[in-house]
Amino acid sequence: MQNQNTSRIANIPINLFGAVMGFSGLTLGFQAANHQIGISINVFYSLALFTTTIFAILTIAYFTKLLKNSSQVIAEFNHPVLLHFFPTFSISLLLLSLIFRDIAFDLAQIMWVIGAVVQFGLLIYILSNWIHHEKWQITDMNPAWFIPVVGAIVIPLGAVHFANVELGWFFFSIGLVFWIILSSIVMYRLFFHPPLLKLLEPTLFILIAPPSLGFLSYMSLNGMAGVDEFARILYYTGLFLTLLLLSQIVRFINVPFSIAWWAYTFPLGAITLATFVMYQQLGLAFYSYVAMFLLSILSALIFHLTLKTLTAIKNKKLCLPLPLPPKAD
Repeated sequence: MQNQNTSRIANIPINLFGAVMGFSGLTLGFQAANHQIGISINVFYSLALFTTTIFAILTIAYFTKLLKNSSQVIAEFNHPVLLHFFPTFSISLLLLSLIFRDIAFDLAQIMWVIGAVVQFGLLIYILSNWIHHEKWQITDMNPAWFIPVVGAIVIPLGAVHFANVELGWFFFSIGLVFWIILSSIVMYRLFFHPPLLKLLEPTLFILIAPPSLGFLSYMSLNGMAGVDEFARILYYTGLFLTLLLLSQIVRFINVPFSIAWWAYTFPLGAITLATFVMYQQLGLAFYSYVAMFLLSILSALIFHLTLKTLTAIKNKKLCLPLPLPPKAD
């Protein structure tokens, strides 16, 4: 039994922190729903406790893996896909800081500082890895490469509360510029090269996150002083990508279940939060309907993925040996 548990910890994947991001998006979504349309605050508190518990369990498990099976962590760091999921840990911390901002400000500030420092370190490492590489091919590129950039755009959401607004603008600028660069490369890869590996198709939803979070960060940095033209460009880009991907829902349903399915959740949470902000700023009922529709989809999706993940854990199909680097179909 002990050997089995040790084996599971050795094979726990870094991208499981994507589940924490998904639950964080859902938690913040219900907080916004409480503020905007009066849904009970108890839903937010319950989800905050659950999300924090999941994060704590995963952090302890992965830290144990780092201490006892460092070679496995190094292998993930050298993997063309899993490398880009390491920032999911720091992004989870940044999101938890937003959740705890009104509950325990000092704790939230500590979370934000640690998350921002780790995120910046990972961003420097990964960008240096891209520049001075000897292995990357265009077919290695997939939307998971956006995750380090997503982390840079998340930082300003807390910077306006826990640090200086100029630090927020610094990270916002980095995230925005590299989002545009990576968007061009990803679209080129998708349009003119073999399709993504089937199991990686859920990562297409990550495309929604940069413009949606960009809108939220831009609004926060400007003190929620109104929706200007640039804010509209960011929001409607995120909304269009959401509609584009939801129109292909049948294709995504047919993708075999894996941890990659959690990539559906946080981007949907980001566009949901952005839509609540549009409702708050413009006061048009249309946005409240869209926000509640998206929040309902996100809630149902996370409930479904939680059951799927628990079933995979029960059947010992979750923590498996590291797969070989994926090749395009």
